[in-house]
Amino acid sequence: MSPVSSHVSHGQSTLRTVQVLGGGSAGSSAHVRSLAAGLVARGVRVTVCAPAEADRAYSFTGVGAQHVHVPRSSDPVSVAALRTVCANADLVHAHGLHASFRAVLALSGRSTPLVVTWHNHAHAEGARAHLLRLLERRVVKAATVVLGTTSELVDRARGSGARDARLAAVAVPRPAAGYEHPDRPRSKVRAELGATDRPLLITVASLDPGRGHELLLDAARAWRLLEPVPLLVVAGEGPLRTELQRRIEDEELPVRLLGRRDDVGELLAAADLALLPRSWEARSVLAQEALHARVPLVAARTGGIPELVGDAAELVPDQDVEAFTGAVIRLLGDPERREALRDSGTRQAATWPTEDDTVAQVLSVYDELTRPRPLT
Repeated sequence: MSPVSSHVSHGQSTLRTVQVLGGGSAGSSAHVRSLAAGLVARGVRVTVCAPAEADRAYSFTGVGAQHVHVPRSSDPVSVAALRTVCANADLVHAHGLHASFRAVLALSGRSTPLVVTWHNHAHAEGARAHLLRLLERRVVKAATVVLGTTSELVDRARGSGARDARLAAVAVPRPAAGYEHPDRPRSKVRAELGATDRPLLITVASLDPGRGHELLLDAARAWRLLEPVPLLVVAGEGPLRTELQRRIEDEELPVRLLGRRDDVGELLAAADLALLPRSWEARSVLAQEALHARVPLVAARTGGIPELVGDAAELVPDQDVEAFTGAVIRLLGDPERREALRDSGTRQAATWPTEDDTVAQVLSVYDELTRPRPLT
């Protein structure tokens, strides 16, 4: 008997869940959309509380969930709005530290079970680092169950006082028809980007500080000496766009900023290499998509990347421009190594949980927390 049917068999109505999202990382947003789709398909009522822009980008309503706009803020108005939405929920599931903190505030004084998923470890220094540590402790002590996307996050939650912390099965959604679109084959995408007779490199990340874009531009200076000169395309938007574009033009770098794109899968399928200069996500979406799409990956050894990709990518030290540049140049000149990485990437990706695995685990946790207790 499935967790949902078990829940219904106890004479209760359909399970009602609220998913709380801060609108933060691509990994957590994609996870919530995938999770919402799987839960709705299994008869669960899902309400996603997230900023309006998150629903526009990930279409939670498009998979059958209800969306309620809740700003990415912990001010009293936002918390009150979240508290109202959660009033009739059987269970609340928050994703990320800030969303989880808002959920804790909204559920104050209520016995509603709270599940928290940690997708990454927030990095900060000084007073902000101390504040984040306090938030972490407050959240994990209030949560009924903490799900960590890496073993390091599970250990961190336990060390912060979690009463129940478990390793989460979190999968990245994959296109049903594959990454290459039949109407836009690899050759057509490369021609559109201006990379018909030159290597195409791709990175996908918001143009925010700390994402490693400056390192990529430093490396692009060295790539200009190659023949033919590789083209780096950057899919993503953010506050650094003007600064990065000015530098690209001033230094005549072989880099194109593409802005926000809805065809990342097709861009990946057309690329020779995927680049991840820095990521603190526990399960980087780009890293997973690159391996699924059989695109060799060069990544900085940060966050959960080593545990995620194993030996199926070229990993270099964080913020080491020379090492990153050299790894790209070596790979472009070694087709046998690129093919070996494609094969090892396929094997590594086969070890990751599927979307069904993710939904099954979450449903099992939900059922455990909402099952009626026997009378004693």
